[in-house]
Amino acid sequence: MAKTPLGRFVWHEVMTSDVEGAKRFYAQVVGWKTEPWGTDGSYTVWMSPTGPVGGCMALPEQLAGSPPFWLTYIGTPNVDDTIAKAKQLGGAVVKGPIDLPGAGRFAVMHDPDGAVFCLFTGAGPDQTNLGEPRLGEFSWHELATTSPEGALAFYGSLVGWEKAGDFDMGPDGIYHMFGFQGIPMGGIYTRPAHAPGSYWLPYAKVADVDAAAARALAAGGASVVAPMEVPGGDRITMMTDPQGAMFALHAAGARPAA
Repeated sequence: MAKTPLGRFVWHEVMTSDVEGAKRFYAQVVGWKTEPWGTDGSYTVWMSPTGPVGGCMALPEQLAGSPPFWLTYIGTPNVDDTIAKAKQLGGAVVKGPIDLPGAGRFAVMHDPDGAVFCLFTGAGPDQTNLGEPRLGEFSWHELATTSPEGALAFYGSLVGWEKAGDFDMGPDGIYHMFGFQGIPMGGIYTRPAHAPGSYWLPYAKVADVDAAAARALAAGGASVVAPMEVPGGDRITMMTDPQGAMFALHAAGARPAA
């Protein structure tokens, strides 16, 4: 049985104030189907054409009143060992570690700048896609933080990410890309002054960002960053769903011809 590899993004979960509304919204926008997990059906699994990619659940009671948000899970062969290392590096445990019977073991953490993430060790064989992300999967991950260099050092030491290049965004500062064994995985940049805190943002891959953004607006979402081309010709957009959770979409290549 293969262990969960260190440093891979293995799961993505939206905690929301309206589970049924979120299920309808993301089905329309990304195309995910849903399946219940467990016997009580309180947790919903997002299903892409290639399999499960994440989940949806109601905000826990202790987070009542908090805005809905997406939570990103990073894999490790041993959650407890990685927790201990995170503490040494300045991170802290928010919740856990907790065993999920038949699924694995996880802990909710925050990094030294307060960005929340999860560590996860699966109970079954690793199913991480190491190739080109496929439609419906998560294809990019961004961290907005007050200390990009500090974040690079923290996650590099914790889960082995390597620097994969920089991009000068002018007045917005440097966009630091990171990866693993030569595979680009995401970027880290200085968070906007208006942001309430540091945060991770996952990108779901779609065939056409502009069309998906239009579907999101029609379904009650709101635009944060309008569809735009990024270096290399890909297109992205950042939005909030009807409950207020921020998410992002990504499509490979230039905008399709009208």
